[in-house]
Amino acid sequence: MLGRLVDWFSDPAQWSGSSGIPARVLEHLGYTLLAVVIAAVIALPVGAIIGHTRRGGLAVVGVANGLRALPELGVLVLFVLLLGLGLLPPTLALVLLAIPPILAGTYSGVAGADPGAVDAARGIGMRERQILLQVELPSAVPLILGGVRFATLQVIATATIAAYVGLGGLGRYIIDGFAVRDFPQMLGGALIVAVLSVVVELVLQLLGRFVTPGPERLRLGRRADGPTADALPTVSTPPSPERSDR
Repeated sequence: MLGRLVDWFSDPAQWSGSSGIPARVLEHLGYTLLAVVIAAVIALPVGAIIGHTRRGGLAVVGVANGLRALPELGVLVLFVLLLGLGLLPPTLALVLLAIPPILAGTYSGVAGADPGAVDAARGIGMRERQILLQVELPSAVPLILGGVRFATLQVIATATIAAYVGLGGLGRYIIDGFAVRDFPQMLGGALIVAVLSVVVELVLQLLGRFVTPGPERLRLGRRADGPTADALPTVSTPPSPERSDR
């Protein structure tokens, strides 16, 4: 099997044309990007508003858990029956998969903003919208990026279902290989999906380090590197007794 897998990857036909690996990877990334962007447009404002007002937190948890429990293939088949074939059914199924982590990350990040900073912003007369945009959202960036990263990885792993309804992407290798019992092709497609997930994870982690605000980045760096000199407790030495007059 390993030798047949190497032969499949070394075949020049797998690296050119509309059905080659580069084209399939671009299609797969296109489906992923479309679903994550739509999910972010929906989940970011809702999570930010709920986190700012501190109302509806239980609803967020319930919706997130409910959407995570949905079987993606079953949802895809349902959308196909309702909407027909095309790009819309798999996109909607992937959007439902990507919304929960982005929604939960945004809500948790905004709701967990420093209460002292929020009270100080209100004390100087900032409006609620300004507090959300200038105080709470910047401090929530790490958790928001974590939610987006988790959603992206989930969508990459699940976007193979697009091939189930006749679309492209890396799922074509799995679906087409299964149809003709071409196991090296199926294994190759699954391996490419796994490698793509790792590469995207590293890219998003690197991007997160650049866009995280300075204080948050410093705090996260200290947490990752261990205690620093600033975090160590200081011990004050008692003053030496005064010498008696001669």
